[in-house]
Amino acid sequence: MPSTYTNNSGIEKPGSGEQAGTWGATSNNNFDIIDRALNGVGTITLAGTSHTLTTTDGTLSDGQYKVLVLGGTPSGTNTITISPNDQDKIYFVQNNSGQAAVFTQGSGTTVTVPDGDAKIIYADGAGAGASVKAISDSLSVLGDINANTLKINNVTVTATAAELNTLDGITATTAELNHTDGVTSNIQTQLNAKQSTITGGATTITGSNLATSRALVSDINGKVAASSIITETELNYLNGVTSNIQSQFNGISTELVNDTSPQLGGNLAGNGFNISLTNSNYIQLGNWYVYMDGSGNLIFQYSGSTVAKIATNGAITSENDVTAFGSV
Repeated sequence: MPSTYTNNSGIEKPGSGEQAGTWGATSNNNFDIIDRALNGVGTITLAGTSHTLTTTDGTLSDGQYKVLVLGGTPSGTNTITISPNDQDKIYFVQNNSGQAAVFTQGSGTTVTVPDGDAKIIYADGAGAGASVKAISDSLSVLGDINANTLKINNVTVTATAAELNTLDGITATTAELNHTDGVTSNIQTQLNAKQSTITGGATTITGSNLATSRALVSDINGKVAASSIITETELNYLNGVTSNIQSQFNGISTELVNDTSPQLGGNLAGNGFNISLTNSNYIQLGNWYVYMDGSGNLIFQYSGSTVAKIATNGAITSENDVTAFGSV
């Protein structure tokens, strides 16, 4: 009867009557396999992005180690396939490879051991649908834990024990703690530096509303007040002003402003002011034009022709006969 092998470690079981006189070698090899399975620590050198962890029946192989120390220089996340897929396995894994390692056995679940992390994993040997799970992910610890470093979901906790203990007894909610987001210095110091009550010119507007639609002014006491005279509508008349208003007023003539085509809808009244025309400007009365020339003479034209002139010395020149009533 030929030899058979144990299901999970490949330990040889010689058949009845087999290997007469050679059992010593087989037994010694089996003891080595048992020793490796119980306490063996093996260095697994990874390369590329995949590796097969094999257990070969009757032969010392990497898949029989109890503790796997992952090393090598993988080029990325390395998938380690436990073979064959029908063997139950339990491993203590320490990953020092520089990359994450993913353990798989079949189409079921896998376990990722991040670089620098350690886990206790097992493969269920369920064949094509075999799964790998991490026992260490759900360990419950009773009693004290004494550790130099602490990781949660492979994120190292950098706070010291004393710093963590400051949270003991805090009753604030997450939302309340989040209100401190963005604070850059001691909160109480900032609060103490703030003015507890309103002082100065704003004290007159702390208890009641101001009169509506009024301009804000500084009253005789230097306090903020609503103007009793200037309304919002009046203030809005300043909209569009582009320069000093008084300067603009001062630049407006008190006499009739030059206009190339003035139009009067009624009587022209000076209202106490002179009506002044500069050189070459004229008054038109029907076909008559009256204007002052460059020498200061008063010129009378009719239909574009000069008919008379009064000189600055009073001399009258006419282009036609002059009819006089009285002395000439």
